[in-house]
Amino acid sequence: MRFSLFVHMERTSAEQDQNQLYRDFIALSKIADEGGMHAVWTGEHHGMDFTIAPNPFLNLVDLARQTKNVRLGTGTIIAPFWHPIRLAGEAAMTDMIVDGRLELGIARGAYSYEYERMVPGMDAWDAGLRMRELVPAVQGLWKGDYAQDGTYHSFPATTASPKPVQENGPPIWIAARDPNSHEFAVSSGCNVQVTPLWQGDEEITRLMQTFEAACAKFPEQKKPEIMLLNHTYIAADEADVQRAAEEINRFYCYFGAWFKNERSVSQGLIDPLTEDEIAGHPFYTPEAMIRDNVIATADNAIERIKAYEALGYDEYSLWIDSGMSFERKKASLERFINDVMPAFA
Repeated sequence: MRFSLFVHMERTSAEQDQNQLYRDFIALSKIADEGGMHAVWTGEHHGMDFTIAPNPFLNLVDLARQTKNVRLGTGTIIAPFWHPIRLAGEAAMTDMIVDGRLELGIARGAYSYEYERMVPGMDAWDAGLRMRELVPAVQGLWKGDYAQDGTYHSFPATTASPKPVQENGPPIWIAARDPNSHEFAVSSGCNVQVTPLWQGDEEITRLMQTFEAACAKFPEQKKPEIMLLNHTYIAADEADVQRAAEEINRFYCYFGAWFKNERSVSQGLIDPLTEDEIAGHPFYTPEAMIRDNVIATADNAIERIKAYEALGYDEYSLWIDSGMSFERKKASLERFINDVMPAFA
């Protein structure tokens, strides 16, 4: 099993300086590179200080000049916000600039807050259909002289300009949950990225079973890789485990509030949750965070992740977004590199 870092700029307070947050993002990515991690992933979001990431290609181009070996991934491009010719060209140009280190993660998106601003009237089902039209178009444009008569985009024969550095283009990863999305990824020759969120090891097992069923359905396709993205904090001791669980629980409560899209937003920040709202959440609790994520000392984390390796996951991505201070994120990442990763060497 290989390991990667999933990281964004997180701004949860008007007092936080965005320039410093970007420097923190770079610093964590450099630690991952110097520590021997396989990849750094960063995504796309719009109008949300909770996750500042308007164009991951910009971040990855900058990271390419500040790292040496790490692969550089979009985790993820939001498919319905892109025209296929634009995505094929910008991804290829990025692949050229980063010397063939690009991994292209693509998803339908998750936040209706973004949908209603970027593509008014679109829902999650429509976003998924747009992704299914976009992916083969990008693959065709990389090959060249590809024409499309689609539901969402139609254009005459066109070739991505430039062409990607990597043969056949950067590896494409599809964010998948249900059987249909797994089957789409496998049948399209794409890798799969899964995120269990709040359902823990039971869902991690079920997602692997869904992936294996999709692979069995398309035996003519080369078996793709599968990556597990999971909130992870490596604690110094048991007291630190509890503190981290409380912090990540707060993060999830805010994530849920953004997802529901019911609170007012001003200057990119959502209306603050009260302590009573956080304490009264119907299924987010610090205890659930420990159960459903890897929030543990190094020895316990190794045991949990070994089980995921045994299930067949090819890559484990440490999702470091948590609302914690940079210092706490840094300490956890360094413990992961120094105390957890050697057990998998």
